[in-house]
Amino acid sequence: MEHQGRPAAGAEASPEAISIDVKGIMRMIPHRPPFLMIERIEGMRTDVEATGIKMVSVSEPYFVGHFAGDPVMPGVLIVEAMAQTAAVLVVHTLGEAFQGKLVYFMSIDDCRFRKPVVPGDELRLHVTKDRSRGMIWKFNGVGLVNGQKVAEATFAAMIRDEKMGE
Repeated sequence: MEHQGRPAAGAEASPEAISIDVKGIMRMIPHRPPFLMIERIEGMRTDVEATGIKMVSVSEPYFVGHFAGDPVMPGVLIVEAMAQTAAVLVVHTLGEAFQGKLVYFMSIDDCRFRKPVVPGDELRLHVTKDRSRGMIWKFNGVGLVNGQKVAEATFAAMIRDEKMGE
């Protein structure tokens, strides 16, 4: 299902799992290729959790130099993909008035990289809301390939009041 309506701010958590395609993601967050790190959201539950999907392709621009002859997705981009997944969850939870607003990292803690992510992998980025207070949100994120943990982090983000370009 493509992303349609939004709950009002403070809406109760949705028991229904929601999926969003890449067009819906781009309506919600300002990231664009080549820096849009997720193509799809699955299993999103309002104010609770979401899973971002990244199909890792050998044609990604960072593989030219990371590493020539042995391409590995940079760990910082895996964490960025977690953050983009979290940003979609935040925007969906808060409603349409927050579409296109920037969500900035405030902290990244307990970040671990367990296995390399390489071209051909389907990277699944599961983020769970830990807590929120006003415009500051905290998440736990896990990256998985074939059900195996490749990365994990706890991170906090802040939503900027104005939309991009304002």
